[in-house]
Amino acid sequence: MNLLLLDDADFVAADRVILRDRRLTHLQEVHRAESGDRMRVGRLGGLMGEGRLLRLEANEAELQVSFDQPPPAKLPLTLLLALPRPKMLRRVLQTVAAMGVPRLVLLNSYRVEKSFWQTPFLEPDAVREQLILGLEQARDTVLPEVVIEKRFKPFVEDRLPALAAGSLGLIGHPGPWPECPRALSEPVTLAIGPEGGWIPYEVDKLREAGLNPVQLGERILRVETAVTALLARLY
Repeated sequence: MNLLLLDDADFVAADRVILRDRRLTHLQEVHRAESGDRMRVGRLGGLMGEGRLLRLEANEAELQVSFDQPPPAKLPLTLLLALPRPKMLRRVLQTVAAMGVPRLVLLNSYRVEKSFWQTPFLEPDAVREQLILGLEQARDTVLPEVVIEKRFKPFVEDRLPALAAGSLGLIGHPGPWPECPRALSEPVTLAIGPEGGWIPYEVDKLREAGLNPVQLGERILRVETAVTALLARLY
């Protein structure tokens, strides 16, 4: 935890917070904090700043906090991601939040198993938990927007063209495609498929919506690796 992220419910006054959950445990067992210690804090959806530990007890901690720094800028990116396996989904959500993606669309695909959509990791509270872990890692306070689209064809035909308008549309996909561009500053809409990649029909539909395939080389990467590699290369 590189940033102690605070929610509205933590505040007992304008400059005071009380912690009683996993963050208290983190202060006790990882930071080994003591009264008077100072640490980086951020208000969820707001500014970052500094907190001073006023007291640390077995069941709660009290901090005095102030905020005067904006969070880091987000990437100019919309990420479309075929729903990964549940365990991988948690890691991908953390990565997306840590790397500054402002909007994530979790999308169905032929190679996405139906059982994946039943995972409790897709519940709003579970998604939020993983995103917060990513924000804490990267020192950010603004949650990405997460949209769930269970029907590939209606989304790609009816909503994707407007979503991708004004951006460079790219499909991360193995094959004889141009290399993924590097170090961009323009907005991008990026679609990354499931394990095994998009099927040809899906690639064709994404291309009809204005996205074009690009590749990272001959190696086939896991989804979580492909997300990190493509975002790092683009920006």
